[in-house]
Amino acid sequence: MGLRFVGARALSALSTWGLKNVFRRPAANFPGKIALYADPDLLAHLRPRLSAGSILVVGTNGKTTCTNLLADAAERAGMEVVCNRTGANLDSGVATALLHTKSANWGVFETDELWLAKILPLLQSNYVLLLNLFRDQLDRVGEIDHIQGSIVSALEKSPDTVLIYNADDPLCQAIADRCPNKTVAFGIGQDLGLDQNTVADAHICQQCSSLLEYDYRQYGQLGSYRCPRCGFSRAHLDYAAEHVVVDETGLSFGVQGTCALDHIAAPFSGVYMVYNLLAVYVAAQALGVSAGILNETIETFDPKNGRLQAYDIAGMPTLLNLAKNPTGFNQNLKLITQGEGKKVVAFFINDKEADGKDVSWLWDIDFQELSQIEGLVAFAGGARKHDMQVRLKYAGVESRLVESASEVLSHAASECPDARVYLIANYTALPAVKADLDRLAQANCSLDQIAQAHPVQPQPAPIPAPAANEEVRPLVIAHMFPDLLNLYGDGGNVTVLAQRLRRRGLPVSVVRVERPGDLDFSQADIVFLGGGPDREQRLASDGLLAMRDELAAYVEDGGVALAICGGYQIAGSTWLMGDESVAGLSLLDVETKRAEGGSHNRLIGDVVLDTVWARTPVVGYENHAGRTYPAAGLAPFGTVRAQVGNGNNDTDRADGAVCRNMLGTYLHGPLLSKNPEVADELLRRAYERRARLDGTAEVRLAEIDDTAELAANESMRRRLGAL
Repeated sequence: MGLRFVGARALSALSTWGLKNVFRRPAANFPGKIALYADPDLLAHLRPRLSAGSILVVGTNGKTTCTNLLADAAERAGMEVVCNRTGANLDSGVATALLHTKSANWGVFETDELWLAKILPLLQSNYVLLLNLFRDQLDRVGEIDHIQGSIVSALEKSPDTVLIYNADDPLCQAIADRCPNKTVAFGIGQDLGLDQNTVADAHICQQCSSLLEYDYRQYGQLGSYRCPRCGFSRAHLDYAAEHVVVDETGLSFGVQGTCALDHIAAPFSGVYMVYNLLAVYVAAQALGVSAGILNETIETFDPKNGRLQAYDIAGMPTLLNLAKNPTGFNQNLKLITQGEGKKVVAFFINDKEADGKDVSWLWDIDFQELSQIEGLVAFAGGARKHDMQVRLKYAGVESRLVESASEVLSHAASECPDARVYLIANYTALPAVKADLDRLAQANCSLDQIAQAHPVQPQPAPIPAPAANEEVRPLVIAHMFPDLLNLYGDGGNVTVLAQRLRRRGLPVSVVRVERPGDLDFSQADIVFLGGGPDREQRLASDGLLAMRDELAAYVEDGGVALAICGGYQIAGSTWLMGDESVAGLSLLDVETKRAEGGSHNRLIGDVVLDTVWARTPVVGYENHAGRTYPAAGLAPFGTVRAQVGNGNNDTDRADGAVCRNMLGTYLHGPLLSKNPEVADELLRRAYERRARLDGTAEVRLAEIDDTAELAANESMRRRLGAL
């Protein structure tokens, strides 16, 4: 250990004292961070403080809940536990927790997936509990393949660590198959018969890149799966949840895998909580905690950290929860839609570094489920409240902008005091919402006092939708390989186009093209091609190349097409399949090359363009490693405004390419959500071509209310200094 360790402890003690006594701030991260500068091997030197050892909890969703619950159960069983309860899950947070304790039996630590590679080799933990892997913060952590490789590498450097993992998740199963460590598999052993969400994060076999087949699916990619080609499948479950019951009052299940069938019950709802509690049960067994003690812990569990935190504010039942990615959000929507009665919902979305700057994922969430709730009152808040409002609008949910949770409660008290209130916030938005609710709960205000705090402003009457024009043939929008090519909420572009037609009373037909022969291209009016992860793009490209002649004839004839990101690359003459340069569809005369540094050298960030397609500057987001070079004379989609963004490559200061009526671009977000003029230009060109082919009068697009869309556009340009 030596002087470096002694110095690290001294720095930690000094910074802890200063933070608590001078700055009056929590000391959850900084003492460990500064100590690690002094001693990079600090975690290894602190390991002897844990007499029994440690367990690291990793996964996209549920880490904080599972970590706190497991720590509580171990303490109830009489063990001394050190835990980073606040969710400080980098090496600095783990180090701080260890520095603040002299000794304990067990360390129970929440760990960021990518930081496991730094923490596990030093701690040599007894167990790693892997909960799930979902697409999350693509601009910060990249694709799931990268996370999987990092976790496998960490486990290889700690060979005695036992991996306890969710075998219902093929992404976790692939890690278990690759690592040499001993493994323990858990999952749900029955089909719960649940409705499925639109987007899942794994359709593809992790070994041979074929499409997976499912006996049943619970949600997302979780379920009982197998690959018909290579045999990759869910492992035998060492612990299986059976006799699962979930309703609005709570949940219960039995666990098969021990000598007796243990029973777990909880006052929480949601299938995701079944997975969380099953994971904690298996980990508790490993630590020597009985099912009886775990049930007692669950019954009294109240972390008060904003995760499934219940309030009673002036008689209004209010639930606060965290959601930071599509899968987590969709599970929250299940909580909101179950049960009867009036409901108020509010979504607070930030885009700080810890959240991820890119909020395209909002379009992968099935907000349309909320449109079925009669009398729903909805609000949008946070730094990206305008984007949230637009997303809800295209899901058929009208919402109002708010600045705080107290404003939501004030409106609820005025308009529907007998409603149940739900507030869902992403990572950095959660603390402010929680603080507001805590203040209201402690103030013990009456309904009238809460209502008077933020008087309700009269809302403009909604503009009635025009009657459906049944004389017009439906516009056909072909969505190419929607399950494979939908990485950045790309499918939202199809939603926007379809809804803008419906708002005008114009009929539309969206055709999902998932294999050659699904569409007669002579009947198509708009073709949409999104982007996807490498495996998915590889599989989709085979199908697209089989349709190449039909697509080329369609584009040659003036067919309207929109290709985003990976779809834009595939539409060119050459594109990158992993590290390999391969032939594309040659619909656009562009070629994509690998940048120096490979896939880690990415162009990421907001983009603002000037373009002839719209009077208002176009706003979007880019995240691509390839550099695309259009042929000389090929018009770009737009030029970068005020140095905000890159576009095709590092030097041109232009994005995309346009040939006839085909538009390729790197801008997602999705592109059309904040750029209604571009959406309408695509629709106008489609009707213009339709009139030419059919010999009929061209359909004219009526004006519709784009206040929310243009406000979202202006809000981003103002933030970026590109007005």
